[in-house]
Amino acid sequence: MARMANQPPNVAWGTPLSDSGQRLLLLGAGELGREVALEAMRLGIEVIAVDAYAHAPAMQVAHRSHVISMLDGQALKKVIKQECPTFVVPEVEALATDTLIALEAEGWKVIPTALATRLTMDREGIRRLAAEELGLPTSPYRFAATEAEYQEAIATIGFPCVVKPVMSSSGKGQSLVKAAADVDTAWSYAFEAGRGKDQRVIVEGFVEFDTEITLLTVRSHLAGAEPTTHFCPPIGHRQESGDYRESWQPCALNPNTLTQCQNIARAITDALGGVGLFGVELFIAGDPSKEQTVYFSEVSPRPHDTGMVTMVSQNMSEFELHVRAIAGLPIGDIEQILPGASAVILASETSDSPTYTGLVEALTVPTSKLRLFGKPRAYKNRRMGVALALGNTVEEARVRARDSASQVIVH
Repeated sequence: MARMANQPPNVAWGTPLSDSGQRLLLLGAGELGREVALEAMRLGIEVIAVDAYAHAPAMQVAHRSHVISMLDGQALKKVIKQECPTFVVPEVEALATDTLIALEAEGWKVIPTALATRLTMDREGIRRLAAEELGLPTSPYRFAATEAEYQEAIATIGFPCVVKPVMSSSGKGQSLVKAAADVDTAWSYAFEAGRGKDQRVIVEGFVEFDTEITLLTVRSHLAGAEPTTHFCPPIGHRQESGDYRESWQPCALNPNTLTQCQNIARAITDALGGVGLFGVELFIAGDPSKEQTVYFSEVSPRPHDTGMVTMVSQNMSEFELHVRAIAGLPIGDIEQILPGASAVILASETSDSPTYTGLVEALTVPTSKLRLFGKPRAYKNRRMGVALALGNTVEEARVRARDSASQVIVH
C-alpha cells in the first residue's frame, strides 16, 4: 500500500529508489526545474519530472519522467497517484490547479500550497489578493474577457498602458500600448500568446519606475517551530519585451526602501502560505536619496528566472533554498559571496537539433560560468542558456556576464 504522501520527511532520511526515500515530483521540467532537481538529488531525494514535451531539461537528470498535458486533470492525478510523491512541486503556471486542490484535500503535499498555485497561475488572482485584500500598492488595472471589455479597460486606464494575458510566462503576449493605433495589435498578441483555457487579459497603467527588482523570499517551517521568513539580497534586472535579459545582485537600495520591499514581500507570501522560495517582483519609483514608493508587481511561488544569478553570487542558490524549505531543513544564513550577474543566451532561429559554438571564448572571461539548458528545440529568442560572472562591483560583474554570453552562438 502507498505511503501517506502528506507526512513530513522521516527522521531517518531515506534512499532514492527505495520505499523509505523522499520523492519530489516536478510539475514542469524546464531550466529552473532542472536546478531544483539537481539540488534535491544532492540531498538524496528521488526526483520525478513531468512536462508536456519529452527530453525537457529536468527530465535529462531526473530518476524518472512523464510526458502529459499539464492542463489535463485526469492525467495529472494519474501520475501523482502512480508516483506517490512526498512533495508535489509546481514549476510552471499552466496547470490543472483544481485537480491539485482536490489532491491536497486528500493529503498530498503541494508546494507551497495548491491554493497559492491557483492564485498565482494567473495575474487576476494574485493582483486581486495583493491590491484588494491586502491593500498593497500596485499599478491601476482592469481585466477583460471580451474585446468590448478590453476597449472599456483601455479607456479607463488610458495611455500608456501595458496589456498582458492573465496567464503567460517569459513576457509572452505582453505589449506596451502607447496610442490608439497599438490597441488592436496588443489584443491579438495577448490572446495568441496566453496559456490556459479561459483567456483573459489585464490592462495595467504604466508605472514610471526607476528600479525593478526581484526579492527572493523564503518561507520555511521546521517541525515544532513557527514559520520563518528569509530574504536574499535584492536582485536588479533588465527586461526586453517583458522577458528578462540580465540580472544582478545586489541591487543597491536605501534602507527604508529595502524595508518597504521586505514588508510587501512578507505580506504577500504570508497570505499565500506554505513553504518554499517565492520570487516577488517590485517596482521602485522616486529619488533614492528621498522617500521612494514601492509597487507590488507579481509573485511566483517558485524559483525565479532572474534569480539564476544566485548560482554564482550567494552561498546558497535560490534552488538550494527552495529545496531546503520544501524538505523542512534549516535555511541558515544567506550570504552574498561577491557582486554577481547573469546574462541570457538566446537562440536566433528555429532548430530541432541546436548546437553551440563559442564556449571556449565565453569561458575565457574572468570568473565566468555557463549553464546550457539542453533544450531539445530552439526557436527565435528562446532562452537556451545563461552566462554567470562575479566582479568586485556590480557593473564589473554585469560586463563580464554580458561578454561571456555574447560569445555563445546557438545554431
